[in-house]
Amino acid sequence: MTADIIDFDSKIKTRGWALFPDSLPADLVRELRRDSLKWIDICAGHQIANKINLAGDGTGHNAIGGGDSIDAFIDLHLFHPYLSHFFSCKPYILHACNPVGGFPNLVNYVHRVHRDVATYIPMFNMRMNMLVMLDEFTIENGATRVLSGSHLMSEQPSDEEFERGSEPILGAAGSILLFNSYLWHKGTLNSTQENRVALTLSFGPAFIKPQMDYARMLGESRGRQLSELTRQLLGFNSRVPVSLAEWYKPKAERLYLPNQG
Repeated sequence: MTADIIDFDSKIKTRGWALFPDSLPADLVRELRRDSLKWIDICAGHQIANKINLAGDGTGHNAIGGGDSIDAFIDLHLFHPYLSHFFSCKPYILHACNPVGGFPNLVNYVHRVHRDVATYIPMFNMRMNMLVMLDEFTIENGATRVLSGSHLMSEQPSDEEFERGSEPILGAAGSILLFNSYLWHKGTLNSTQENRVALTLSFGPAFIKPQMDYARMLGESRGRQLSELTRQLLGFNSRVPVSLAEWYKPKAERLYLPNQG
């Protein structure tokens, strides 16, 4: 292993997270921020139309397939060596791609102490979160707080325990936080007058269902335009057949490839 991977491995195993400061160029950060807010507006329209809320909650979900900077960022695979190591060099897929607006004085579900998987299996790396800071994360604008080491806890800490032991993750725009999805964390209130935008993604084994069936959503014609690693990431190699005609495919055309777990 390289020194970087050894350091990452140590941090992920002991405290549950690793911060990569200033990882993205300023022009990509600007594009990701713009497109994240675009997707939040799109998702607000769906939330309002389906009477989930009256004005959107400042978050978006499954922001894939727009042909924008988010698709381009995913296709870069900048953290593939770290993700691959976390998943023991086995195939993994994108489980979620959700922008968060961090709107001033807006409280939503991300402000509760939570972790991003409902099932806890000790010693099993089920999922890895990636938080892309698209604005500077500060105390004042609602930086994410994490309870280091809590990825080893099977039960949720009390609010008092979390507040006593947690710490804010601060960083410049373009910094990236990777953390074990078992880690207990929460967003905090943005008390400024400006948005604090982030793009949150999660990755996991190919045999665990993602939030959205990205391969079906994008379609095979779009899939053929993707690189092999991006096809893997978006689930094209772990699709579930929906008919006997799809099941009885020649080996080279099967929807669920043999190395996916």
